[in-house]
Amino acid sequence: MMLDENLARIRAHRNNIHRYRRLLKTRLAEIERQFIERRFAEEQSALDSLTAATFPVTFRSSKPPIDATGAAQ
Repeated sequence: MMLDENLARIRAHRNNIHRYRRLLKTRLAEIERQFIERRFAEEQSALDSLTAATFPVTFRSSKPPIDATGAAQ
């Protein structure tokens, strides 16, 4: 697929995830909450897969990792 199509799909997934997060902050029946949580997880998974396929770049450092104190490990 073309990059523009993938970017549009990424936007749609992000918008859906945002909408589900907003809905989960409201009062819902348990069955509604379960449905929205399931859809949220599906959208997140689809977004993760599409993002990995669209941007298959990984960055590697030639330097050793740095811990929380800023010291090289």
